[in-house]
Amino acid sequence: MSEMSVVVSRRFAAPVARVFEAWLDPDALARFMFPGPDMSVPSVKTDPVVGGAFEIVMQAGDRRMPHRGVYREINRYSRLSFTWEGPFTEPDSLVTLDFWDVNGETELTLTHVRFPSEESRTNHEGGWIRIFDCLGTMVCSVR
Repeated sequence: MSEMSVVVSRRFAAPVARVFEAWLDPDALARFMFPGPDMSVPSVKTDPVVGGAFEIVMQAGDRRMPHRGVYREINRYSRLSFTWEGPFTEPDSLVTLDFWDVNGETELTLTHVRFPSEESRTNHEGGWIRIFDCLGTMVCSVR
């Protein structure tokens, strides 16, 4: 098992509650979970309780890529942690999101650990950066 990790941080001009809840709401997830260009999210299911599962189906062209996981920690509005199982991850890959209120804005740090290869780690880093871009567009445009 690899302990390679990805860390992505960003400040969003939106309240912590809005940014946090976007990660649990299936409609919101379908609007920002785009790790690559020309992708869509045709299906999202969430059971946002500790021990509950989620499934996010990403699609690029005709290729469907299901991502599944289980919520390990939901501490509104400071930490969210879940397993992340997709086509290019280890079975026990883990994503942790830490949220901080900074004068009404949100500082968010994502840490994703355990990848099968350096290539997978690098690709996930690019995907999470793009997802953060899409998240920022969504949460910052809501007034």
